Amino acid sequence: MKIDRFVLSIIIVIGISYLFPYWGSKESPLPLDAIGTVGISLIFFFYGLKLSIAQLKSGLKNWRLHLLVQTTTFLIFPLLVLAFRPFLQTQEQETLWLAFFFLAALPSTVSSSVVMVSIAKGNIPAAIFNASISGIIGISLTPLWMGLFVKSANTDFNFADIYIKLIVQIILPVVLGVLLQRFLGAFAQKHSSKLTLFDKSIILIIIFKSFSESFEEHIFRSVSFLDLILLFTGVLILFFLVYYLTGFMAKKLNFSKEDQITAQFCGTKKSLVHGTVFSAILFGNMASVGIILLPLMLFHAIQIFIISVIASKLARRLDLEVYP
Repeated sequence: MKIDRFVLSIIIVIGISYLFPYWGSKESPLPLDAIGTVGISLIFFFYGLKLSIAQLKSGLKNWRLHLLVQTTTFLIFPLLVLAFRPFLQTQEQETLWLAFFFLAALPSTVSSSVVMVSIAKGNIPAAIFNASISGIIGISLTPLWMGLFVKSANTDFNFADIYIKLIVQIILPVVLGVLLQRFLGAFAQKHSSKLTLFDKSIILIIIFKSFSESFEEHIFRSVSFLDLILLFTGVLILFFLVYYLTGFMAKKLNFSKEDQITAQFCGTKKSLVHGTVFSAILFGNMASVGIILLPLMLFHAIQIFIISVIASKLARRLDLEVYP
């Protein structure tokens, strides 16, 4: 399996932020805050341009599948991580747990979910619906989940300010994009690959800034190599727990093979785009934003690799069934 180029880009950006933390710090002359703010709004404006209202309406018919995916994304994920909260003993453990909980509270990713479901020959319209609706639901639910615990981590978390930022930077651009879809929708679809490249560039800028500030403040000195191993192991366990739990529930609900694939692929994904965007809004005043993003980036790499392998195997198995 080839390494995902975006994952490789993230590794390179983190390396650059380690070598040159000043350029992403608060004292940097580069206007990274402004670029990130404008970039976030443009990401969701283009998302609104590409959002198919017709597909969302038609997708409502398969409500049991959608309910399972969204329950997995916004309820089962957070509850699994929440179960480990009583075992926390130190402030460092609290921060790492908060990073895991942030990962668990995020919506599902859009593009990779649809692509992987397509490769595995799952229910593509349902995947598009769930990936799209998940981002919309996450705008409301992710801050609500995080608001329960962020205050205890001594951060400046004000619901009014958070939702004003979410409305201005995310909801209004999405609404504007949907309203202008009839005029610019074809343009957005035609240049979809270029817009995806723009999205990833903004994400890389936010990651660079977050890690630069963490390196500048020496936040990662509190994270040992053993902590990193535990993080990786925890992310791996979390992924497979949700994957097999979702598959078990899909079978109990007598889903078709296509719907089962869609439930497992969409229900186990977490969006790096939403994660980096939300981190800039929810944890803007925290020096440890880099640590907060660490489990998410590990999960992003793992989910792409594992789901790619599973999707390829499912596709080959189905081809053998059709053409034995």
